[in-house]
Amino acid sequence: MARFPGRSWAPSAAGASGSTTSPRSTGTAGSAGGRPHGRHQQPRAARQGPAKSRSVAGQVFALQVVVVLLLVAAAVVALVVQSRNDARQEATNRSVAVAQTFANSPGMVEALRSPDPTAILQPKAQSVAVNAGVDFVVVLNTDGIRFTHPNPDRIGQKFVGTYQPALQGQVVVEQVVGTIGPLVQAIVPVHAPDGQVVGMVSAGITIANVSSASERQLPVVLGAAAIALGLATCGTALVSRRLRRQTHGLGPAEMTRMYEHHAAVLHAVREGVLIIGGDGMLLLCNDEARRLLDLPADAEGRPVAELGLDRAPEELLTAGRAVTDEVVLAGERLLAVNVRPTDQDGGPPGSVATLRDSTELMALTGRAEVAQRRLRLLYDAGVAVGSTLDVERTAEELAQVTVGRFADYVTIDLAEQVLAGEEPPPGPDLGRMRRAAFAGVRDDSPFYPVGTVLEVVPSTPLAGALHSGLPAVEPRLAEASAWRDQDPERAAQVLAYGVHSLVRVPVKARGVLLGVARFWRSERTDAFEEDDLALAEELVAHAAVCIDNARRYTREHAMAVTLQHSLLPRSLPDQNALDVAHRYLPAQAGVGGDWFDVIPLPGARVALVVGDVVGHGLHAAATMGRLRTAIHNFSTLDLPPDELLGHLDELVNRIDQEESATGGPAAVTGATCLYLIYDPVSRRCTLASAGHPPPALVGPDGHVVYPELPTGPPLGLAVLPFETVELEVAEGSRLVLYTDGLVEDRERDIDEGLELLRAALAGPPRTPEQTCADVLGALLPARPQDDIALLVARTHVLSPDRVAEWEVPSDPAAVGGVRAAVAERLEEWGLEEAAFVTELILSELVTNAIRYGTGPIRVRLLRDRSLICEVSDTSSTSPHLKYAATTDEGGRGLFLVAQFADRWGTRYTATGKVIWTEQPLE
Repeated sequence: MARFPGRSWAPSAAGASGSTTSPRSTGTAGSAGGRPHGRHQQPRAARQGPAKSRSVAGQVFALQVVVVLLLVAAAVVALVVQSRNDARQEATNRSVAVAQTFANSPGMVEALRSPDPTAILQPKAQSVAVNAGVDFVVVLNTDGIRFTHPNPDRIGQKFVGTYQPALQGQVVVEQVVGTIGPLVQAIVPVHAPDGQVVGMVSAGITIANVSSASERQLPVVLGAAAIALGLATCGTALVSRRLRRQTHGLGPAEMTRMYEHHAAVLHAVREGVLIIGGDGMLLLCNDEARRLLDLPADAEGRPVAELGLDRAPEELLTAGRAVTDEVVLAGERLLAVNVRPTDQDGGPPGSVATLRDSTELMALTGRAEVAQRRLRLLYDAGVAVGSTLDVERTAEELAQVTVGRFADYVTIDLAEQVLAGEEPPPGPDLGRMRRAAFAGVRDDSPFYPVGTVLEVVPSTPLAGALHSGLPAVEPRLAEASAWRDQDPERAAQVLAYGVHSLVRVPVKARGVLLGVARFWRSERTDAFEEDDLALAEELVAHAAVCIDNARRYTREHAMAVTLQHSLLPRSLPDQNALDVAHRYLPAQAGVGGDWFDVIPLPGARVALVVGDVVGHGLHAAATMGRLRTAIHNFSTLDLPPDELLGHLDELVNRIDQEESATGGPAAVTGATCLYLIYDPVSRRCTLASAGHPPPALVGPDGHVVYPELPTGPPLGLAVLPFETVELEVAEGSRLVLYTDGLVEDRERDIDEGLELLRAALAGPPRTPEQTCADVLGALLPARPQDDIALLVARTHVLSPDRVAEWEVPSDPAAVGGVRAAVAERLEEWGLEEAAFVTELILSELVTNAIRYGTGPIRVRLLRDRSLICEVSDTSSTSPHLKYAATTDEGGRGLFLVAQFADRWGTRYTATGKVIWTEQPLE
């Protein structure tokens, strides 16, 4: 609320804080509800808004809660520390006692000196550990070698711990962190009858297995805390209820608000208000009455006759009768006076007078036209400014809408971080600013052009406006000198050009300083006035919010693009089956959910994937990352394309259900995917689609075809199984996979786009990189509305001299012949060093196929980037790697295969399964 001149009273500090009473001076003013005599109002800007009070009972309750919580926290910490100390001491006592008891047990020395101490001591040590409640009992020789251990594999190994002092007859206790967690272990010597140390015994127990009485006291402490909080709550409720009864149901906030509203309404009205007592004493007057009657500062509490008023208004105010719209002359003003007595209906004696300045009617009529023009400017600015989410464009719109109507030239300078979409630097120091927009009535002005970097000089009014955040006006620039310190030479040119007045307004949005807007006048002769500041503030405030929205959009768009690129492949994997090139172009309106992938598979095969999540923004990009990760996980199972899409469809359904159950932002429904597997040995391509456009197959002769592909529904909508298609691809062919953003646009349908793609792919053979460039050059829209993913792969064939196959009879005697044939072929390939390991692997795999599988059994060797061994049969039984026990007669074959091979696995075919291994060729 704006302050009116001459105001002489203000709410007391106690009233502002929510108190129902405050000290008052004695006299009629106090009885009539007025203000104390002679009390002066604080500056209006220092008044606070309505107080947000908290009741006394609530404050006491909050204090009680804090005290109780602090006490409970201290008690819990003390109990926890005590519990840990007790547990550590208990673990030390128990481990030392068990170790000494076992070390001094009868027959210990004879067992240590026997030929096989482990056979005698291992069962005893295990029994003692179980009965004594410790985690282990280990017997050592004088060299620290274990004779016993809970894990038999560690018998005979070096003891981990400090045992040397025990050889001198000392008892060693140490706390270590073992494989079972933090524990305390004790090492005691075993003495022979002659006092010689012949061995050692170590006993240990984990600290977590030792409980203390302190831990059992925690529920008591917490229960006491709960009771204390309950009692505090009940006491607070009783106190609050009593306070409500005493204040007639009004809380501190309601009473403070009522008090503030009374003061705000009284001094906000544009009419003078006076309350006069029955004895002619002035009890109260508002700011407007002081202004109209030119009352002194100490007018309240004095008789009206002593205030020095003109005779006519004084007679009306002291007549004691009702007056209605009687016009009198008061100085140079014509006042319309209304007076009403206050003693009606049992009220106190006195009267209330209202004053209205009629001399302002003419001035208001003249100002109405100005206000109308300003309102029109504000309306036009609200429509024109912020039409885009571009920071510079928004600043240009503000400059253009105000030039010629409010100012002759407008310059807008913003922090460089704001133009980049980042957070501006905190505080009033923006560092470097860059000119974001400029507009003027002429083109030959001396102002800095757009793009100029400005360094703010600290001593200038520009720096002061940025520091304070308040607008300022320079009505006569020629008489002001401080603003010239920013650039004296440029300032001289501006003055010589005829610029004579300036308004500067900091650009602030949501409390953050973004830059500064300056309005200059040269053609218009009238200078800027104080009233122009309000209009400039309104214009800049609206533009500041639009600029900040554009900045946030720029930042979020950059974040989404960064997220999307981080979820896409950083580089393509090494493989020999395909030469691959790719392109990814995000939409200009926002990132989407398109993706592509190249995944090497066992058997020198390669999977190509493209997909599209409908929609734009962070959610689409994040969903794309989830689906791409799922495809990578499913591809490790080496599933056919139709089964992989089926699993992916189930995953999407599950994600949709989770989103629906938790009220998530959006479902994944609408994602499409094309999954393709190319085998360079058979030159066969297996593919399946979930609502995705078909791939293009370009033959070596340049002929382009779109394979007949059953296009299933998008992921998440499938009701029937997906179908797989197999194609035989000639060597040197090109497989082109893409998303619909390449072939479909607002200006063309998908059929037209497919024909354009066919024309771009047809012709002489080209590299995949050149193919990508030609396709984008022919089909890329001027302003893409959707993401575009393009994947071009040229096929290679694994030559027959790098492939060897054998059919193996279901006879164990045939294994030797296979091994010999494999060794001969490896010698031909120059891989004699890999012969032994390869023979061992094939021997195990072929033997398992003969024993557990069904014929026919085939063996295939592939020499690619690695040596690949494959053994296939018609059984669907899946082998599993396991650790064989000491007494098992088998179960070590796959373990040996896994140890010698770089990778191994199983894939299922229509006729059975294939077990494969890969070995490096170094």
